[in-house]
Amino acid sequence: MGDTSAAGIEFRTSKGRVRGRRADDGVVAVLGVPYGAPPFGEGRFRPPRPAAGWSGTRDCTAFGPIAPQSARLPGAPVWKPGDEDVLTLNVWVRPGAGAGPLPVLVWIHGGAYTFGSPAQPDFDGAALSRAGVVVVSVGHRIGFEGFGHVPGFPDNRGLLDLAAALRWVRDEIAAFGGDPGRVTVAGQSSGAGAAVCLMAMEEARGLFHRVIAHSVPSAFFAPEVAAAVGSAVAAEAGVAATADGLLSARPERLVAAADRIAARCREGGPVAAVQAYNPVVFQPVIDGTVLAANPLDALAAGAARDVDLLVCHALEECWFLHRVGAISDVASEAELDAFARAFPLPAALPAAYREQMPQAPVRDRYLALFGDAQFGEYSSRLAERHARAGGRAHLSRFARTRPVPDGRARPWHTADVPFAFGNLDAEGADFLLGGAPDADDRALSARMVRAWADFAATGAPGWPALTPDAAPVHHWAVPGDHVTDDVTASGRRALWREIAFGPIRLPKPEIEPETEIQPGTEGRPSPLTGG
Repeated sequence: MGDTSAAGIEFRTSKGRVRGRRADDGVVAVLGVPYGAPPFGEGRFRPPRPAAGWSGTRDCTAFGPIAPQSARLPGAPVWKPGDEDVLTLNVWVRPGAGAGPLPVLVWIHGGAYTFGSPAQPDFDGAALSRAGVVVVSVGHRIGFEGFGHVPGFPDNRGLLDLAAALRWVRDEIAAFGGDPGRVTVAGQSSGAGAAVCLMAMEEARGLFHRVIAHSVPSAFFAPEVAAAVGSAVAAEAGVAATADGLLSARPERLVAAADRIAARCREGGPVAAVQAYNPVVFQPVIDGTVLAANPLDALAAGAARDVDLLVCHALEECWFLHRVGAISDVASEAELDAFARAFPLPAALPAAYREQMPQAPVRDRYLALFGDAQFGEYSSRLAERHARAGGRAHLSRFARTRPVPDGRARPWHTADVPFAFGNLDAEGADFLLGGAPDADDRALSARMVRAWADFAATGAPGWPALTPDAAPVHHWAVPGDHVTDDVTASGRRALWREIAFGPIRLPKPEIEPETEIQPGTEGRPSPLTGG
């Protein structure tokens, strides 16, 4: 595989040689490798273009620039205006870890399609690499640059970037010891949303063989919502909502404008009703071309039955989003009913949650309902529909909790990521975990790392797949895991049986009367448009 001197290690790609850095444990990190040309200038708002080649050996010992955003995350780099070479990826490999080519895991970061990067400390691929996997993490366009509507240009540019990165993996990963015939795409939150979008995209067909999707969000925009959001951002930026107008606005101007639109959503001026509660300004767009259908519908129709799927979601997803101020607060029954109308959800659903959780305060019921609507039910249903369509699917839930001084550490959104990557000591992980990891946490992390590595290698994470007659669900917990069966789903899941998932749409001019669905009975399916 190249030079193994103490100074680093070199690999040959079709664009030129790259040199990474080797850690004491033997894992080599090759960082900031271009897979596409900078998507600015003549390439702005367009599909990704091939990266240019280089002469000599390119130093790849530091992460490349991150995509335009305003976020400042623990231990992660900050975007600076003028940073344009954002279509880069990173590779971790432990030379000699296997007798032949190693399975490949391609990581897509989360961040509401608006922030985040592969350079976050909890995404370091060394532990998974030590488990026998070549890890690739991908930077791609997010926010307006990746998903904003620009007339005459594709909406889902961030998804097209990811497909281009997968083509790079297909063509180049063998030089790093990876097997292009065993590629797993993995992601969490919006990264998981992107992963299941790739399952539904013709552009990505045949480029990967397995998917790990943690906490898949149910939110996708109808084209009219994407256009309305694009017009709102353009107006806030002081430019016309045309291709020329938006091209005239520098990336930092559109970032600031989108941030102000998000703040306005929280203050009572959402573009779509649900944004008053979850002010995510950008989502994948079901445009009929790049993304022809909601991934749930595509999987139910068998569009990816040849791709193995491993799904996980956390049991208390939205407690994290509430804690960090990412979603609005709800503290009264009237506010909870208004939240349900905004999605929209059946009018009887909040009352059904009150029956399921009789001792819980309104806020806890709101967070449970929001978490199920946005992540839990959609994630579980993806696995079930994929299995029914002939695909192989495994389902799991992150249930780890433990006492902390002010109560208990919750199994909330994003807490599973440092466990699955083996990065419990990464900067910022203590907040997700509720404190420093203990021995039980480290044992759980080792089990999750092993499950991801085994699934990438063989498609078998360590528990049975879903079948028409059984729905085994693995629960990641401390001090030990356990398995339940969802085949006779009861409790909260039963309340969702007649509720469908559809794209977020603009409010109707006139509100039609709702048909109530009594808890535990069947009724008219209601389209769920999660945030």
